[in-house]
Amino acid sequence: MAYLPDASRYDRMTYRRCGRSGLRLPAVSLGLWHNFGDDRPYETGRAIVRRAFDLGVTHFDLANNYGPPYGSAEVNFGRMVADDLRPFRDELVISTKAGYDMWPGPYGEWGSRKYLLSSLDQSLSRLGLDYVDIFYSHRFDPDTPLEETVGALVSAVQQGKALYVGISSYSATKTREAAELLRTAGVPLLIHQPSYSMLNRWIENDLLDALGELGVGCIAFSPLAQGMLTDKYLDGVPAGSRATQGKSLSEELLSEATLAHVRALDEIAASRGQSLAQLALTWALRDERVTSALIGASSVDQLEANVAALDGPPLTDDELAKIDVHAVDSGIDLWAESSNAG
Repeated sequence: MAYLPDASRYDRMTYRRCGRSGLRLPAVSLGLWHNFGDDRPYETGRAIVRRAFDLGVTHFDLANNYGPPYGSAEVNFGRMVADDLRPFRDELVISTKAGYDMWPGPYGEWGSRKYLLSSLDQSLSRLGLDYVDIFYSHRFDPDTPLEETVGALVSAVQQGKALYVGISSYSATKTREAAELLRTAGVPLLIHQPSYSMLNRWIENDLLDALGELGVGCIAFSPLAQGMLTDKYLDGVPAGSRATQGKSLSEELLSEATLAHVRALDEIAASRGQSLAQLALTWALRDERVTSALIGASSVDQLEANVAALDGPPLTDDELAKIDVHAVDSGIDLWAESSNAG
């Protein structure tokens, strides 16, 4: 039977304008970093994606090396588009990225024109698409002139392979430089994708101010701090969790001091009638300069619970003050090398 999305899907979701562009993104977007590779059943991921669209989640975020193995998340999502979403392509925002290691040799990572445009062609082939809506430089490359990296993004738009371009994990200074280069070329910088959570607040120093001044959107990835801001680790490290598998979260980050802050934040969440994950999403979206929060999901139930964060009440000044006591840096910014460069 052909998939038919919920007719009320656009009544359920909040949409925010992406900077000063004409594009609106759902307040919660779905990222396919984990759980959509060949290590998970295809039908599980397919059910999550279908339910996300039913809930008004129109933005699906990928990268060339999402999996495992590398590229498999794009292949699997491309199959989902072919199976279910092809009739609704113009209702979707699909993004992908290039910057981290993808294939062997000197042309398989970083920010050269050779790598970025080759990677985009490969991504389009895996996805079975003629274009993506957003193509990102996934990290700043200190050894490639920014003009070259930006020039590749411009070419992606000029070639009709991307509608918009973005950057990820760039410093405020390099963001300003990239935005000016893109503006001069007539291809505005649409969006920045930084890591941001209650345990990783680096963008508050100067990046958010830069994005606000430039009119660039912001989509926060890892708003749940790689799973730390969920109920999963409140009582220690469970077997089979991401921390035990070395998937972007190591057990050494789960110190007793950090877990004490996490438990205190969980108590604040409970006082609001929310889960810790829901509080983390509400908090990440409290600033109007944050266009969307990018979540992952391993099940339909988890997806639904996280999207339900949008139904929670706004945070009060008193609650924000209590959160600030425990929303402290916990050493989980795995992408600091990129944002600290330049």
